[in-house]
Amino acid sequence: MLSLFLQDIWKVLLYSLVLGAGLPVLYAVGVRASAFGTAGTDGAETVASDASSAVRRRRALGRTMAGLCFLVVLGGIAVGLAAIVASGHGEQLSFEHGYPTFVPKS
Repeated sequence: MLSLFLQDIWKVLLYSLVLGAGLPVLYAVGVRASAFGTAGTDGAETVASDASSAVRRRRALGRTMAGLCFLVVLGGIAVGLAAIVASGHGEQLSFEHGYPTFVPKS
């Protein structure tokens, strides 16, 4: 009985981390990434032209990373809402073709 419990508890832990805390953590990473290259993140302001181009590159990289994080979070929210809507209509969400579709419950 204990071995069965130990075999399945890691699955519950993994799913709870991914689905429960994963999206808020990814959102926080996106917010932090959006601040890359802004004043105050380096500790001191520099006025050299080389530093200015480096700041622009970091700002572009930060915005790109933030955009990707926010896109994944929005996708997770959309899939969660789709699952709620599907269950409300007596259907279920299927990823059989690689993307979510509504299928009748069997």
